Amino acid sequence: MAGYSPVQTNYEFLSRSPADTFSLGRRLGERLFPGSVLALIGELGCGKTLLTRGICVGLGVPERQVNSPTFAFVNEYHGRLPVFHIDLYRVADIEDGFGIGMLDYLNRAKSGVMVLEWAEKALSLLPGDHLRARFEVLSARKRRLELEGRGEAMVRLITEVCGQ
Repeated sequence: MAGYSPVQTNYEFLSRSPADTFSLGRRLGERLFPGSVLALIGELGCGKTLLTRGICVGLGVPERQVNSPTFAFVNEYHGRLPVFHIDLYRVADIEDGFGIGMLDYLNRAKSGVMVLEWAEKALSLLPGDHLRARFEVLSARKRRLELEGRGEAMVRLITEVCGQ
């Protein structure tokens, strides 16, 4: 299932506020397609769930339904496409990921969208084509997001959303 895609692009997005992060997520969500996998990487409180909330709104999920699944591990939302929002914060290693059904969710995500928080714990399980978003906290309100599209569809997505 995991693999390397030779087609890749990177784009740096500077978020000056939580509204910027949410807006980026919404724009991504509006263009996502079945089988989209988004891997979010960054420290606690950096904006991963806020970006996810924007993604879900872009997919037609009411914002009030979207919250961090830290204790449930997985939240499922119903919008234009099904969304599987997985939080690996409490998962120690890949074996724990198997225990919560990561491979089953990756399979189910073929017909929907998977957004994976704390994805660095399971990168080896991800398909070759996916989008990685690495968050860097610059200040209380500012974040740098490095978007890395792997695979033609994700490169196209980043180009459409970020104008690269």
